Amino acid sequence: MIKIDSSLTPKALRPDVERLFELSAQKIHALQKRWNAKDGTPVFTVAGKYTSRGWTEWTQGFQFGAAVLQFDATGDAKALAIGREGTLKHMASHVSHIGVHDHGFNNVSTYGNLHRLAREGKISADEGEVHFYELALKVSGAVQAARWTDLPENLGYIYSFNGPHSLFADTIRSLRVLAVGHQLGHSLMGERDRKISLLDRLFQHAETTARYNVYFGKGRDFYDLPGRVVHESIFNLNDGSYRCPSTQQGYTPFSTWTRGLAWILCGYAEQLEFLQTLPEAAFKAQGGKKKVLARFLEVAEATAEFFIQYTPVDGIPYWDTGAPGLAFHGDYLDRASEPFNAFEPIDSSAAAIAAQGYVRLGNYLKANKQAKKGDRYLATGLTIAKTLFSDKYLALSPKHEGLILHSVYHRPNGWDHIPKGQKVPCGESSMWGDYHARELALLLLRMARGESYYTFFLR
Repeated sequence: MIKIDSSLTPKALRPDVERLFELSAQKIHALQKRWNAKDGTPVFTVAGKYTSRGWTEWTQGFQFGAAVLQFDATGDAKALAIGREGTLKHMASHVSHIGVHDHGFNNVSTYGNLHRLAREGKISADEGEVHFYELALKVSGAVQAARWTDLPENLGYIYSFNGPHSLFADTIRSLRVLAVGHQLGHSLMGERDRKISLLDRLFQHAETTARYNVYFGKGRDFYDLPGRVVHESIFNLNDGSYRCPSTQQGYTPFSTWTRGLAWILCGYAEQLEFLQTLPEAAFKAQGGKKKVLARFLEVAEATAEFFIQYTPVDGIPYWDTGAPGLAFHGDYLDRASEPFNAFEPIDSSAAAIAAQGYVRLGNYLKANKQAKKGDRYLATGLTIAKTLFSDKYLALSPKHEGLILHSVYHRPNGWDHIPKGQKVPCGESSMWGDYHARELALLLLRMARGESYYTFFLR
């Protein structure tokens, strides 16, 4: 169970955040110098070197988005050039990609961050460049919303790359691109010019995910614990009925893959921040703004409490709460995380994602007259960040191309590198883990500096 340090503040962590960005600069420029685009997209490290892994190209936006975040934090003009040029040269195919559920990852991380910086006046961008970013975000939002399965009761979801029967927990963070597309005044056009609201599809997807991928201790099955998350839900396309939980990257459908848990926690928390900015009229078809915000908050709080309960004291979880080796690992929840243990790998990327969710959830609650709860969740996020940005987790060696150590990708498929002398994957980094550590660090840095609050949506 996480031991929450309530004394921490963003200002107190500022030295750690600034050190992270100093290290981050070295990693970004070294990878840019070595990487050959013909080798595919960097995904995770093997023996400290970034490698590609053919599945889907869901990490390319993190590669170039990381450079944009680096500029945002430090003013590194060379990093900005990497982000801008990489987006222009390599990201167009991701905007029109009809085969994935990853538009929020790829396109908000690149086009979205560049558009945000232009609007903030932090980069010089003429009207044509701004419109270029806006067009990409509009199209991406519509393309993502078109990857759709309708369900009864006015539900539905953006289906995963597994096909129309499959709803992934991860996709909650792709709702960002629907949100931005909606803010830019865009809709998806369907048959006979039917205008389909990107915001309505955001609401529908979020409610479907809450209903089927998140558990609330209400007896859905024998393993229904409040806040538990399943990676995948399976539906019968003949009648739209729910059939069963499933998983691709977790251990079983009846345990919790902790990165999936983190996606849900972060995704609902950031959507709360977005949704509270919308007028009451936007929620009319959903039963009102109060009802929708309460539902999103219910999901965020349930998963936040589950993460606290099933994570070691320093805030870095093992890859799955039901991983079989944990039965031999003693009182592992009452100790700090142990990346070099002999039983099961931890996943620092889940921690990076979840920490941002805690910070955003805490800030949302504090802004809505729930200071006690908000302070607790904010402190939880800061506790995780303090561990994540420490020597234990930073890839300090210049020979290592990653930023945050001890991330895992796909344990069931055996894709993760096990170093000589170790029994489980450890010591490696991932594009999503490194990117989300930077995103977390930028959020905290802006808070510490008293700068404008960092969000994915237009403000």
